[in-house]
Amino acid sequence: MKVLAPAEWRASVAAHEERVRAELAQVVWRRDRGLKHPVDDFLFHYYNLRPGHLAQWHPGVGVGLRDAHAFEGRPFYSTEGSVTALDAAAFLAKRRATVETAHRLLSATAAKVPRFGCFGMHEWAMVYGLEPGETRHPYLKLRFEPEEIARVVEEVGCRCSHFDAFRFFTGPARPLNLLQPTRETQPELDQPGCLHVNMDLYRWAGKLSPAVGSEVLFEAFLLARDIREVDMQASAYDLTEWGYPPIKVETAEGRAQYASRQRAFAERAVPIRREILRAIEAMTGPRTSDETKGDAEAY
Repeated sequence: MKVLAPAEWRASVAAHEERVRAELAQVVWRRDRGLKHPVDDFLFHYYNLRPGHLAQWHPGVGVGLRDAHAFEGRPFYSTEGSVTALDAAAFLAKRRATVETAHRLLSATAAKVPRFGCFGMHEWAMVYGLEPGETRHPYLKLRFEPEEIARVVEEVGCRCSHFDAFRFFTGPARPLNLLQPTRETQPELDQPGCLHVNMDLYRWAGKLSPAVGSEVLFEAFLLARDIREVDMQASAYDLTEWGYPPIKVETAEGRAQYASRQRAFAERAVPIRREILRAIEAMTGPRTSDETKGDAEAY
């Protein structure tokens, strides 16, 4: 175990808190005034973390803190002598199902070759056949009339492989998808080029906190935020007044731009996924996908 002296871990706490406060200042400002935001609202409503959670520093599994009296008594921490560290046994006793599910999905994804051919049609399929006031974000304008949205979806085609995106398709859009993802087929279908799979690294880092260190968690959040921006820019919604020009995936040029962004996100996701898996295996030892094949968790 690596042990940090008081000066080291206190410096890490201060630096992390300052970084998070600076990055999330506008989020907190809008929250305090009840103002909507098409990117940030998703991250803080769909995922179960708040700015305060992100600002709280944790070293992660395998790192001890000397003379860290502020950490004594926190959930999943234990102290031996002068060193306080994550109690992996206590964490596993409480969250083993989460740990096993995370390992099963992330290791399966890491072993696949990324694909970049969906062109963001999942967001269009979520408004397919709806009138503007019937969408999940009625305060946002649509770029096209419902008939034109339907034409684009049918012309470009739907190739969504991620269940947690597919489940929000409208009823008429579901049969148009090349695949019919389910929770059971998620390990088979999740792949590292998918925007939502890479956004979900933030979900898993949060569910596995404090075993996953706060720096990894915040990097996962920043990646998810950048992905959500592109997700909405490539959607049928009009976010120009929010400062997000459209990625026009209804055109060949826009689809090429979208795929390029996907590739960049897939590359950024690799070290984050690796760190989450490292934290899991530090607690459980190396695992294979077959060992966790039967484990499940309710989302």
